[in-house]
Amino acid sequence: MRGHWTAVVVAAMATACTTEREPASRTAVSQKLPARFSTIGRAASNTEIRAWDIDVNPTGAGLPAGRGTYARGAQVYAEQCASCHGAKGEGIAPNPKLIGPDPRDFSFASDAKIPRTIGNYWPYATTLYDYVNRAMPFATPGSLPPSDVYSVVAYLLAENSVIDKQMIIDAQSLPRVRMPSRDRFVLDDRKGGAGFR
Repeated sequence: MRGHWTAVVVAAMATACTTEREPASRTAVSQKLPARFSTIGRAASNTEIRAWDIDVNPTGAGLPAGRGTYARGAQVYAEQCASCHGAKGEGIAPNPKLIGPDPRDFSFASDAKIPRTIGNYWPYATTLYDYVNRAMPFATPGSLPPSDVYSVVAYLLAENSVIDKQMIIDAQSLPRVRMPSRDRFVLDDRKGGAGFR
């Protein structure tokens, strides 16, 4: 008898689930996707897309409002970065060394034992903002407000002898910073081959 009532309950639940009206957003998505994906997920809203559209490219496109200083950067670095990268940016294994402008001759291109740092290797100051903003601090990535990210970038650039400690870093000044190794990198101008889809 117990098995009979279990079957009745399961059948009633199955009927209720199949007759439930599908949300309009799911219907719209399922019409655009292959049938095997029609019941998985939903389309992201414009608000959700904007919240994740935070990348900054080498030209500085995508940099937000805010401003940073060396002094504030030193404080944020000590609080948020030094435990992994060292008090002087020397790196604490397995975390990389961040500060060290030498060698500036790009000799690590032929000697992998020489550490690559922001000061001797990084080609764009704007993408330093992008990386810190999206990926750091390691335990809480994306948690720093824009002015703190600008400040950490100002601190790291000044400690690597790229900018003066008095320089204010913001969306206008950061793209104008020319990294010492910038000319060591070239655009990939290869043509041909299958296009990406």
